[in-house]
Amino acid sequence: FLSGRVGRTTASRQIDLTGSRYNSQMAVSNPSETLRTRARATLDRLRAELLDERTDDGHWVGCLSASSLSTATAVSAMSAVLLGQPGHADSERLAEQIGRGLDYLADHQNADGGFGDTDRSHSNIATSYLVLAASTLTQKCLGRALDSAQVERLKQYLIASGELEGLRRRYGKDKTFVVPILTNMAIAGLVDWSEVAALPFEAAVFPQSMYRFLGMPVVSYAIPALVAIGQARHFHGPRAWFPLRQIRAAAIGPSLTVLRRMQPESGGYLEATPLTAFVVMSLAATGRGDSEVSRHGLRFLSESMTAEGSWPIDTNLATWVTSLAVHALACDPGDDGSWCRESLLEWHLGCQHLKRHPFTGARPGGWGWSDLSGAVPDSDDTPAAILALVQMRRWVDLDRVARIDQAISRGKAWLLRLQNRNGGWPTFCRGWGKLPFDRSSTDLTAHALRALHSQSGGVEAGTSSRVKSDIAEATRRAVAFLRREQRTDGSWFPLWFGNQDRKDESNPHYGTSRVLLAADLAGLSEASRDRARDFLLASQNDDGGWGGGPSVTRWLESAHLEGASQSKRPAGVTGTIVSSIEETALAVDALATLLRVQRNSQRLAGVESGQENSQNAGSHPSQIAETWPNRTSSGKDACQVAIIRGVEFLLGSVDDGRHRVPWPIGFYFAKLWYHERLYPLIFAVTAFGNYLRASADPSDEDWPP
Repeated sequence: FLSGRVGRTTASRQIDLTGSRYNSQMAVSNPSETLRTRARATLDRLRAELLDERTDDGHWVGCLSASSLSTATAVSAMSAVLLGQPGHADSERLAEQIGRGLDYLADHQNADGGFGDTDRSHSNIATSYLVLAASTLTQKCLGRALDSAQVERLKQYLIASGELEGLRRRYGKDKTFVVPILTNMAIAGLVDWSEVAALPFEAAVFPQSMYRFLGMPVVSYAIPALVAIGQARHFHGPRAWFPLRQIRAAAIGPSLTVLRRMQPESGGYLEATPLTAFVVMSLAATGRGDSEVSRHGLRFLSESMTAEGSWPIDTNLATWVTSLAVHALACDPGDDGSWCRESLLEWHLGCQHLKRHPFTGARPGGWGWSDLSGAVPDSDDTPAAILALVQMRRWVDLDRVARIDQAISRGKAWLLRLQNRNGGWPTFCRGWGKLPFDRSSTDLTAHALRALHSQSGGVEAGTSSRVKSDIAEATRRAVAFLRREQRTDGSWFPLWFGNQDRKDESNPHYGTSRVLLAADLAGLSEASRDRARDFLLASQNDDGGWGGGPSVTRWLESAHLEGASQSKRPAGVTGTIVSSIEETALAVDALATLLRVQRNSQRLAGVESGQENSQNAGSHPSQIAETWPNRTSSGKDACQVAIIRGVEFLLGSVDDGRHRVPWPIGFYFAKLWYHERLYPLIFAVTAFGNYLRASADPSDEDWPP
């Protein structure tokens, strides 16, 4: 299965570890070589940890955080089913799961009385209202609820947060999540059905290709909620004017058929507990808790419960974290490809969708976030999968190369079809651009560009001039989009990641880092890249890392975070640690990659002019390490100093075990926070690998930028 290249690379890695590839005197006298040695040893440790996380067939599954929001919606859905069907065949099991879910919620109320999406999240009004609804329904169903003191504190939090007006204000024009929350509350009897906006569920009977033209008030992925909640509001809410009422009555059966057709084999829409729970509770509230859709949805909810009595936001991100893990391992200059098992390749190829998807109507060729039936192809997981296959292609025998090339070609064609007219890439569906999480985004656009320009040997050799022209045109439009979206401070905001300690909940460190990785491929101007680099340099924290905020400190000091502490601070840091490992690793990765790209460009320019010399490579970090952190400069040297500080932060974090404490930087649908156990580990492996490449003697590097 593996090609003969393994032996060569393994040997080079062994040389790396002895340090004999580098000047021996420099290794003795230069602090940067000490830093490189430490980084090399830490990378080996993290690689071993990452490889230990694999399944038996060689891929990664990871572990999503428990979610109070998901737990509350699942508890409400199960309670609604039992209230509608007291003699339900599984009533005993459901009652037991409802009780355990309530116990989990009771243990996770924040000090301010509210509830956050994860155990490390700030309280928010959406989750808090859903917990109140769940507690109310369990009282009606089982005679159990949160204790009176907890309920009173929760209500005081909701009052302080603006109550229903505060809820609507959080989501603005987007009804994707406001209407389901209000529906849950109406089912619990907390609000009147008149508070629930009527949704045009009858529109679901039209062909999927027409959805983007119908002015849907919800995002593309929320069609199941549109149907089920819209029908519940039709049954219980104020009566619509006569002609519309008749039209909606006639659409109940056909739209329910659409709901069943969109339901995956697992029963969970998008493998998502909240979306599935909203559908089940809405059908149960209209006397259809025993319908086929409800039965399959309830089965999914029951099977998704964790051992601690909670529910995650989604089942898993297996395809996504596997793609990221493969890329991370391949960034290591000493990588030997031994992770590339035949079973891993077959699994990864098997995750590509080869039929039109029943949920979004997407054509074949894309990848979703998981190998499970509820996943939907999208423009973040598809580029990640393509880039992973490019790495696997280096290690497989010739019999499998053709299959990889075919899969990559299908993936690139899928991405080209998805690009929006404004030049950016949306997540799922082309043309859904009015509401959050359907619009074009910078991180997805940059990721798509990296995949479209990935070099994979045979794919490029067999690419038609038409496809090359299409990629060139797509790139031109994407660059224009990224240029328009760059903010005045040089940053870019992403779509699917955030920072809970920022008032606007955005994460410019993630967005800027991801765009910088594609900057040379996209052909962004040097001025644009310099502004982005300068943003990262200016926003580096005093502890040497990036991002995070006050809540990082608070949660690191909490006893339940498995003993993680602040005992091992980076060199020169005496203050409080506020940075997150995830955001720090992303910034180091981007800055190191930027330096390597610039260095290789200078080398190529020097070769072409016949004047290649050491000056063309820029200052080696070893030349400035002795004076860090007191040195102040600009441009490339400042970038190197920032990288060194970031690496020091990561080294201290790994020594202290903080890489095992994931931080909630992930956004799920409708700004629902999550953390993933493998993110800090994967991102750190990537960062250390690219640091070692960027700080190597330029003549030693044989890996393309």
